[in-house]
Amino acid sequence: MSRMTREQAIGKLTAGLGADLAACQAILALLGRQFEAALRHHSAELSELAGQLAPLLEAMEQRRVQRVTLVRALCGQSADMATLMATLAAPQRDAMDADWQALGQLVLECKRLNVRNSALLTEQFSIMQRVLHGEETLYEAR
Repeated sequence: MSRMTREQAIGKLTAGLGADLAACQAILALLGRQFEAALRHHSAELSELAGQLAPLLEAMEQRRVQRVTLVRALCGQSADMATLMATLAAPQRDAMDADWQALGQLVLECKRLNVRNSALLTEQFSIMQRVLHGEETLYEAR
C-alpha cells in the first residue's frame, strides 16, 4: 500500500467488488447446476462443478483479504467498508455502497443455495448408507 495512492487503492477496491459480483453470479449458476446434478445422482458432474467452484471461492477470499488490508491501510486498523465509504464523495460513495450491498445479498443467496445443496447431498448419503448397510435399529425390541 505504501507505493499506492489513495485513488489507486480505491480503484483496486472498486475493481475487487466488481470481480466479486461477477464471481457470485457464476457461483450462483454453478450451485444451481450442482443441485440439478445431485438430484440426478451425476457424481462426475458434481466433481467437475466442485472443481469449478473452488477457484472462484479462493479468488473471492483473496480479494476479501486484499479489501480488508486496503481499507485498514486507508482508514485505520479497526476500519471497515462503512468507515471507508464515509470518507468518499457522494457519487463514488453511492456507487461503492450499491455494489457492497449487492455483494452482500449475493453472498447470502450463495450461502442459502450451498446449505440447500449440502442438505440434499447429506440426505442422499444417509439414504445410501441405510440401503447399503441397513438400519441398525430395524430389529431392535421396543
